Amino acid sequence: MAEGLRERKKRQTRQYISDVATGLFLERGFDAVTVAEVADAANVSVNTVYNYFPAKEDLFLDRSKGVVDRLARWVRGREKGESAAAAVVRELREELEAVSPRLGLMDGYARFMRVIHDAPALRSRLWAISQEVVDKLEEALREETGAPADDPLPGLMAGQINWVHQTVMSVIGREMMAGRNPGEVSREVLVLLDDMEELLSEKVLNYAVRAAE
Repeated sequence: MAEGLRERKKRQTRQYISDVATGLFLERGFDAVTVAEVADAANVSVNTVYNYFPAKEDLFLDRSKGVVDRLARWVRGREKGESAAAAVVRELREELEAVSPRLGLMDGYARFMRVIHDAPALRSRLWAISQEVVDKLEEALREETGAPADDPLPGLMAGQINWVHQTVMSVIGREMMAGRNPGEVSREVLVLLDDMEELLSEKVLNYAVRAAE
């Protein structure tokens, strides 16, 4: 369904406010900028800002939904004959080989991570987002395997699979903050990904295999 004029205008306004806020946060730090200052710089009211972003943290982490759904989306889109873990490893490998900005492999990511590192509220929100990733993945695994609500296996598997993703993201963040070149980091993390895949048990690697038929 095509996006209507009203929806497009709202999306553009939301993006503009987020971009203005991000620029201010990168320049001065998260704690030093108020929502009122963001509203003034974006030429909107404070109420308008809160209509689009319920909390100040949302202004900086406005693209978190894509991260929250990432692993669940990869699992649901796995290929025939492919397990949940194999799908996530494959997707991560493809992103790394492409030196994808979606994993933080880009110039400027260090500044973004430094803002988070210096703001306790953002670090707390990032931790909450990481928990949502696991919850969404567990939900997807439960649906894909038909496991009952009291079966602990989907949750255990979600934790194992997310460990791979979380480690990759943590290493990338650390290395990019150290001023490393994105291409070099991607090559090193590809080796690390191979090592982590070898550490996963056969039970994890063969869980939730999509039927070949």
